Amino acid sequence: MELALKIILMIASIVLIASVLLQQGNSAGLSGSIGGGAEQLFGKKKGRGYESLLTKITLGGAVVFIVCSVVIVGMESRGVI
Repeated sequence: MELALKIILMIASIVLIASVLLQQGNSAGLSGSIGGGAEQLFGKKKGRGYESLLTKITLGGAVVFIVCSVVIVGMESRGVI
């Protein structure tokens, strides 16, 4: 069980790193937060496509990573591992 969780954790880490690196950066900077912040909140939202897929993959990888980490730490604190 320990080995399986660690392998899943390693795969989730690689998926998370790759999906974050493949996403485009927000180059608006400070001016985008002052003037263009409302556009991101209310309009020009990319609901489909490559960016949406990468966002979902990043979210899924992060959830799997956190859950596996908490389970492994919990098992180690109880002395199961």
